[in-house]
This record gives sequence, C-alpha cells and structure tokens, in this order.
Amino acid sequence: MRQKLSVIETRAWIGFVKSQQSVLEIVDNKFKAGGFPPLSWYDLLLELEKAKGGRLRQKELGELILLSKYNVSRLLDRLEKQGFIKREPCEEDTRGVFAVITPKGKKLRNKMWPVYYGSIKENFLSKFNEKELKQIIWLSERLVQFQISRFE
Repeated sequence: MRQKLSVIETRAWIGFVKSQQSVLEIVDNKFKAGGFPPLSWYDLLLELEKAKGGRLRQKELGELILLSKYNVSRLLDRLEKQGFIKREPCEEDTRGVFAVITPKGKKLRNKMWPVYYGSIKENFLSKFNEKELKQIIWLSERLVQFQISRFE
C-alpha cells in the first residue's frame, strides 16, 4: 500500500481545503468589517430560524453546523448572554434543553444576510458559470454521500 499522494491528489486536496478556508475567512472578515459577529453565529441562528418552532436541541444543532459539541455549547452561551437565543427545558426529556431563537436573534440574522449574500456572490458565485456550479454541486453532493454512507 502506497503512503504517498500523487501530484494530482495533493493538488486536489490542498485546493479543496484552501479554497474553503479562504472563502470562509473572507466572509468572516466582511462580517467583522460590518460590525457583525462571525459566520458561526449566522449559521446557528439560521438553523434555529428554519427549525419548527424556531428551536432545536443542542445535539441537533451540532449535527447541522460544523462545530464540535463543546464549541456549540460555548456559542450557545454567548448567544444567550446577548439575548439572541434562549434556552427552554424539553418536556419529553428532563435532561434535554432546547435552544430557541429570539426576535433579537432573528433581527441580527436578517441584518447579517446582505453582507453574507454579497460575499457569496462576489467571492464564490461570480467565479463560475452555471455549468461549473452544477459540477461543484455534483462533486459536493457525491463527497457528502460518501461520508454519510460510511456511518449507515
């Protein structure tokens, strides 16, 4: 079994990782320049806003956003402290707690959207034509499906 990546494998991997990191860093910098919190806040607030009743359990949030459970917990603490979410007990499981988006949290997410939208358009979508975007969709969905099937 060889333990070395080929040139094409190395370029593909590094390109994939660096492109994602650079675009996300640009988005975070745009948020910061606009006086907003980072993308992780937007992501969490969006998932809560999309959820039925505007609420999810911490474990569910951890599966939807790309943060570790520890980081989700810390992020929820920060959002709660500033009034963007609140925590409510789970009736079915007394140990469980729901994170619930507040009107203040919805307002923040809505204010952040134009900055995020502009960053997506300028730093990602404008770089590709429709055919290339469809290829990206196909490759991304394929990669995600490979990862999902590993755990089934």
